[in-house]
Amino acid sequence: MVAMQTPVVAPVPRVARTANPWARFAVRRLGRLVVSLWVLVTAAFLMIHLIPGDPVRGALGSTATPELVASKRESLGLNDPLWEQYLHYLKGVFTGDFGTSLISQLSTADIISQRLPATLWLAALGFLLALAIAVPVGIGAGVLTRRGHGRRTELGFTTTSVVLGTIPDFMIGVALVYVFGVQLAVLPVAGNASPSAYVLPVVSLAIGPAAILARVIRVEMVTVLQQDFIRTARAKRLPNARVYLSHALPNALTAALTLSGILLSAMVAGTVLVENVFAWPGLGSTIVSSILNKDYPVVQGIILMYGIGVLLINTIVDVALALLDPRSMIREA
Repeated sequence: MVAMQTPVVAPVPRVARTANPWARFAVRRLGRLVVSLWVLVTAAFLMIHLIPGDPVRGALGSTATPELVASKRESLGLNDPLWEQYLHYLKGVFTGDFGTSLISQLSTADIISQRLPATLWLAALGFLLALAIAVPVGIGAGVLTRRGHGRRTELGFTTTSVVLGTIPDFMIGVALVYVFGVQLAVLPVAGNASPSAYVLPVVSLAIGPAAILARVIRVEMVTVLQQDFIRTARAKRLPNARVYLSHALPNALTAALTLSGILLSAMVAGTVLVENVFAWPGLGSTIVSSILNKDYPVVQGIILMYGIGVLLINTIVDVALALLDPRSMIREA
């Protein structure tokens, strides 16, 4: 008798789990972004309900009549059930309706649209200046201190970068105001009416991140310059500039790019204090005045803008890292 063999069934390929890692990466990132946005919107909504006392009474002042307070509460929907207020708030966020200022009676969306460009310009110029300083300084420090050379240069660079990186940007702004605005009187210290008015706030916002980023680039450059492909490039007698810029720098920027996203997020938040030092007409000065005036709808809207900006920056950095180094995306998968 011939023994009957059980047919071997080939396993079904797990296409859904192994194919197209970019699609899975996009789904994961989109899912994280949606969840983070939901948490942010919910936290902004609950802010006005977690404040002790009556927020409307606090905004209108103790001299406001009970009828006026009751009317304002009714117009804001604060007498409705909490779940109904939450659904109404979500609808307003998705339609761009962030409520009305309790003080100026202007639309919060209009206030944000008027103030947002000044903040974006300040953060963008500060970030670009930080990159313009950090990249060449980090490369130069890495080249000078490779293979244990330049001990004094390394010590001086590290000490200076650590000190500058730990000083708050608003303190740097105050020092710049005193030197260039009060003592030398060569630059304006308030507003953004002229191009020269951008100098001090942009510099104060960029110095700390530039120092931190330059340290990271130096460390990465020192590591990359010891790799075999750099020795191969030198053996081909390529010019030093090409070795450093075309071969070493792109491989040293992965960690720097990650840190750049974190620094840009911190710079967006750091504009709040810098704007108040220089009386900058942006979201930072607006949110501080709104907090002092207890104008909670405006505070909620600006918090949402800052939070959404940070989340979008982090998402863009993750995508950029995946494009520059697809292996990181595959490892995560």
